[in-house]
Amino acid sequence: MGEEETKKIIGRREMVNFPLLELFEVEAKIDTGAYTSAIHCSDIREATLGDGSRVIRFQLLDPSHPQYDNKLFQFKEFTLRDIKSSFGDVQERYVIRTQIQLYEEILEADFSLSDRRDLKYPVLIGRALLQNNFLVDVSKKNVALKRKKRANRKKKKNNL
Repeated sequence: MGEEETKKIIGRREMVNFPLLELFEVEAKIDTGAYTSAIHCSDIREATLGDGSRVIRFQLLDPSHPQYDNKLFQFKEFTLRDIKSSFGDVQERYVIRTQIQLYEEILEADFSLSDRRDLKYPVLIGRALLQNNFLVDVSKKNVALKRKKRANRKKKKNNL
């Protein structure tokens, strides 16, 4: 079996879940030009706990997004990296590692915390996550979601 046969095909946009962040069915742009994936956050700040350890705190999305819930997240494990934007500008961004679900697969991946309020999609999926997992068919969108709906219809039909 060739390498391509083991990878699932996704489209240029997909609906994804973030189980640990309690964020479900959020639209993501698939971007093979970006290396690191990104998730839209607001109120991103570093803080020091009473024991002297550093944490990153943020809220997912922002008040203008329909799935915004004002919940504050805190991660002890994070890095600060230089990320190149699509315009070629280098920005220093916080990066966390979390779970993302695409199809029925749950993967661990790095996500930069970014203010994407002026962009159409709150999540960007980059090459680091795609590599060795998915092939992108840019002529399609929401491939995983459509496949899931077909499977659910088939399951429902078989249960009748």
